Amino acid sequence: MVLMNCTATHFPYRQTGYFSKIILDYLDESESLQQYYQHPVSMDGIKSAIQLRQSFSNDRKMLVEVLNDQYGRVDSNAAVNENINKLLNENCFTVTTAHQPAIFTGSLYFIYKIIHAIKLAANLSRELPQYHFVPIFYMGSEDADLDELGKIYLDREVVVWKTEQTGAVGRMNTKGLEKIIDRIEGEFGGLPFGSSLIETLKKAYGPGNDIQTATFKLLHELFSEYGLVILIPDESRLKRPMAKVFADDLFEQKPSSILEKTIQGLSMNYKVQANPRDINLFYLKDDLRERIIQTENRSYKVHGTDIMFSEGEMKAELENYPERFSPNVILRGLYQETILPNIAFIGGSGETAYWLEFKELFAYYQVPFPVLLLRNSFLISEKKWNEKLEKMDFSEMDIFKPEENLMEELVKRESHHQLKLEEEMMDVENFYKKLKNRSLDIDTSLAQHVEALSAKAIRPLKELEKKILKAEKRRFEDQRRQIQAIKSALFPLDGLQERIGNFLPYYAQWGKLFFKALYQHSLTLEQQFTLLKEI
Repeated sequence: MVLMNCTATHFPYRQTGYFSKIILDYLDESESLQQYYQHPVSMDGIKSAIQLRQSFSNDRKMLVEVLNDQYGRVDSNAAVNENINKLLNENCFTVTTAHQPAIFTGSLYFIYKIIHAIKLAANLSRELPQYHFVPIFYMGSEDADLDELGKIYLDREVVVWKTEQTGAVGRMNTKGLEKIIDRIEGEFGGLPFGSSLIETLKKAYGPGNDIQTATFKLLHELFSEYGLVILIPDESRLKRPMAKVFADDLFEQKPSSILEKTIQGLSMNYKVQANPRDINLFYLKDDLRERIIQTENRSYKVHGTDIMFSEGEMKAELENYPERFSPNVILRGLYQETILPNIAFIGGSGETAYWLEFKELFAYYQVPFPVLLLRNSFLISEKKWNEKLEKMDFSEMDIFKPEENLMEELVKRESHHQLKLEEEMMDVENFYKKLKNRSLDIDTSLAQHVEALSAKAIRPLKELEKKILKAEKRRFEDQRRQIQAIKSALFPLDGLQERIGNFLPYYAQWGKLFFKALYQHSLTLEQQFTLLKEI
């Protein structure tokens, strides 16, 4: 597929049928959600976020020191170094996206959200030249959900990393992933950029690296030319400014009490994405990441272990080892926005939904709330699928319809036989209508009986109509197989392509031209779904 030779069609997310009510209402700026976010998704919203951020003091020097230390693990890149140094300036702001370190980047949307951040930062730098904007990838390396992060799909088959390691996935060593790389090499090594892809993967996930380092190296190799800055927040210096928030959570359960009213309000109209716990911190040490629970006597227990702290011991632990406290989803955003001079956050539908819960939490701690953007979504359709759809006279939007709907439309359009019994049913209804009028002259109680006879007569006609359509569909089996092939390719496992597919086959075929095509057609503040069609 020559992705550089393609067209892009943008349309509202609502038309896809794949996004939740809360996201669609957010995109439509529904009045029911306006109290849950700070800024509209617009240039005015960006300017408003900048104004608020200018009144908040970040420790930029510390941030840059941490970034320079972390970038010691990869080859130097001028664009990245320039962006890191810009962060020292008070007129520099970040555009951030975040994700856990899924092996080999997990799903396609991992790549899409990064490119969205890069494109938006570049666009804002042009539109607002008095400021600098740096794209940031904030790595959620402390996540312990190996079931989610330790797998990828290759040709719709799930491939799982088999390891007995526990704790934060980012801290796990990469042993065992060489087997999956061998599988990737077997499938894609012969493609034009297959060998360079395998070399990149082996270098990133080689012996001695942990997952967060491997992900760091991989993303640096793929996106450094765009100036993408990668941040690993699993760092003592970064967590120290959060000590007050962590203490409030541990000893006062303040964050959960703040969110309680918001959760109640949102739950009246929407499914709440993330519910706070009394304590929203994990204890993070070596290969352990487990919830902290307060016991009845105000001591603290690490869930699933024998580790216990008195209140005094827990305060000392927080003071001496802030890196051992890992925020859950409720506090992660606040942590991110405390350490970064951020004005826009790009997240998926789930992320955007739970960020709508946090406005009052941010207000309480006087941390500026960013502009919330739904990440860009793409559906990539190869030329062969486009030609088949066009031959069957389906439009671009038709591909989002269920298979049976497409078959029914095609059969009704292409069949030369009568498939609808509308006239016959109308004749039956008219007959019983006349019969009802006659019976009313005799006895009004007969009307109900006639209506029952009418319904009984219509019912088998409707069943016959279904059977006629079903029988006619069997004459279009070739078209059904084509529709099934198209739907399977564009919507693997009955889901959006971007949630199942991986960047590997596209990169093996087209290298960084794949990213350039995505960048070219990425939107910034427009918030629409994109169909990329090869021509």
